[in-house]
Amino acid sequence: MPAVRRGLLGESPDSLAAAAVEAGFPRRLGQQVVKWVWERGELRPEAMTDLSRSQRAWLDETFVQAEGDTIADRLATDGTRKLLLAWPEQDSRGEPLATECVMIPAENRRTACISSQVGCPVGCRFCASGLGFDGHLSVARIVEQVHRLGRLEGVGRISHVVFMGMGEPLANLPATTAAIRILNAPWGAGISARRITVSTVGVPSAIRRFARFELPVNLALSLHAPNDELRRRIIPWAEFATIDEILEACREWFAKSGREITLEYLLLGGFNDRPEHARELASVAKRLRSNVNLIRWNEVKGMPFDRPATSAVHEFQTILRDRGVNTHIRASRGRDIAAACGQLRHESAPATTRLTREGRPTEA
Repeated sequence: MPAVRRGLLGESPDSLAAAAVEAGFPRRLGQQVVKWVWERGELRPEAMTDLSRSQRAWLDETFVQAEGDTIADRLATDGTRKLLLAWPEQDSRGEPLATECVMIPAENRRTACISSQVGCPVGCRFCASGLGFDGHLSVARIVEQVHRLGRLEGVGRISHVVFMGMGEPLANLPATTAAIRILNAPWGAGISARRITVSTVGVPSAIRRFARFELPVNLALSLHAPNDELRRRIIPWAEFATIDEILEACREWFAKSGREITLEYLLLGGFNDRPEHARELASVAKRLRSNVNLIRWNEVKGMPFDRPATSAVHEFQTILRDRGVNTHIRASRGRDIAAACGQLRHESAPATTRLTREGRPTEA
């Protein structure tokens, strides 16, 4: 049986060097390959002209250059770009396993919103990603999303990364942290750790393990409710840990990392967006070094929630600020292509389909 090929984008100079030496090639081959991959954006061994023919053949036989197939590419009116990537494996229905990733442009930044799992095991009642779960993404596949988004025409260098796509990153912690090391490394994507954010629904034991991670990345807690009773109604995993237990783990994370935590609060019209909820949230937020990101719920067909009124959102923010809580309203980007927060799906599309700015299918 032939050996399983490793994902090239999950490798470091040292791991490539070790593999090269084992195959009878010099260690410097590792540095040569990562320069091609990250400085020149080249994944094809045949294009790596300073490698010998035998080295290129070995590289092609041993490593998978890119594992995903872009089966949908959508551009929103605000410039947000969403890719649907199909992986080689299939689910129980015979459909390719697929994940989505998003590039969000701003004046001085290009943010990659990436997935860590195929679907999501948490199953939040308001989120499209929780409609199914088929497993973890490998290190190479997590990194591949950033590599692909950064090489789309007109995008340029990715400056920020948020693990806010499909999946619970801390449930895939080894792959998440290994991917962050590659994205942060000077020989890799070279993205500052302070520009990388990991979002979690809040599993205390996983937060404590993550606190031992050596890079000073940002942590965002998907709180979404100011009390346990309300939270359990929308987040199934809230049954496993109370807000008090999660905040205690977050305080330990802050003590070790020194990084302020962002509390993400999704406003669901008529459910958790009332003034009394804002006052209760202010009390929660002031229990640790944190800031609050308010997020309007983005429509997901078939889900029993409403997008909150703009007036309710601003009133909610005012109540928090009046109580000394640093609060911002996150802009919803890419809503017209279902690329905004909570809209990423575990879905598939015909391999020949590409979507125009208006969302109409066109033949590739």
